[in-house]
Amino acid sequence: MQIHTCLQLPKSLEMSLLHIDVAIFLPSLAGGGAERVMVTVANGMAARGYRVDLVLASAKGPYLGDVSPAVRIIDLNAQRVIKTLWPLMRYLRRKRPCAMLVAMDHANVVALLAKRLSMAYTRVVISERSTISVDAALARGLTARAVYALVPKVYPWADGIVAVSQDAARDLEHFAGLPAGSVQAIYNPFDLHRIQKLAAEPVLHPWLQSGQNRPVILSIGRLTEQKDFPTLLRAFAAIRERTDARLMILGEGELRAELAALAQSLNLGPEDFEMPGFVTNPFAYLCRAALFVLSSRWEGLPGVLIEALACGTPVVSTDCPSGPREILEGGRWGRLVPVGDVAALAQAMAEVLATPRAALPDGHMRAQYFSQERSLDAYLKVMGLPPYPEKDPEKEVVH
Repeated sequence: MQIHTCLQLPKSLEMSLLHIDVAIFLPSLAGGGAERVMVTVANGMAARGYRVDLVLASAKGPYLGDVSPAVRIIDLNAQRVIKTLWPLMRYLRRKRPCAMLVAMDHANVVALLAKRLSMAYTRVVISERSTISVDAALARGLTARAVYALVPKVYPWADGIVAVSQDAARDLEHFAGLPAGSVQAIYNPFDLHRIQKLAAEPVLHPWLQSGQNRPVILSIGRLTEQKDFPTLLRAFAAIRERTDARLMILGEGELRAELAALAQSLNLGPEDFEMPGFVTNPFAYLCRAALFVLSSRWEGLPGVLIEALACGTPVVSTDCPSGPREILEGGRWGRLVPVGDVAALAQAMAEVLATPRAALPDGHMRAQYFSQERSLDAYLKVMGLPPYPEKDPEKEVVH
């Protein structure tokens, strides 16, 4: 894997580098965990004084409003990531960012091809947000399968490779045939101060108002096969009579109709179960919930589990690959249950709900380990950049 930093670039490029320090390339800002993390990274780097471009295949998605005014949004106006190859090549030639961070496998492949074809000096660091072997096995369609077939061929071109957990890093090394230890695990950054501030905001949903005596079990995620919400629904149905709790799932996705039908077949009425859709401030819901449940079949590093800890919400999670065991330190900070085990999930949920809050682990303490500053230091290091940009008043250029 080739390694170079800004200090090794030709003198002829020094002035052009002043235009932009860091680029972050994503398909869009759709409502997923990876997009939210990259917005946090972009905002954090800008707050440290770096000039940051957030380069999007398509500038759309609910997280656009969360982007700091200090971050410049570049819209490549492409409906599909594969169609950004030539626009991204032009961007790299014109702006010559010192380093570019990329997230999600199809964007990683396009970014590495764009760098190779444009012959740009930009240091490209790619990141995997999930367990790639599982994603590849479930890939549907010719384009998706082609992307995963290209991974072993093009990922070695990267100047740095990041995964979101140790398990995901080792999985990627095996899948792509990379040398052991070549993929660095960097936990996602979380702005804990912002989370606490948003958690204090009011919520209009009637289930979460003060004085309600029915505890709310909360889950958050896209309504997809990965999240395995059917197991959660069945586990909730198994404990509903003895706990008198309610279940709420925040998120959107292609399985909404199937989940609604399953809930009806389990006799879960509108007073027992709701899917309010995507909400812009899930933290206000989290801090008022009695329990957060992650029922996923697989993950990379489930950020929502860390956010639940940061809100002080008790958690139950499947012990899926990968992330929950690392986050919860083997069960020290929350209950771990086998993937797809309805009975085990139901029992863990019931036991946590029956335990006084004061007797449960204080998730705030564990959340501190995932602070934004720790993660930003690690990302900047792998990108070949110092923790804070070195300012040169004579060369300072304003956007």
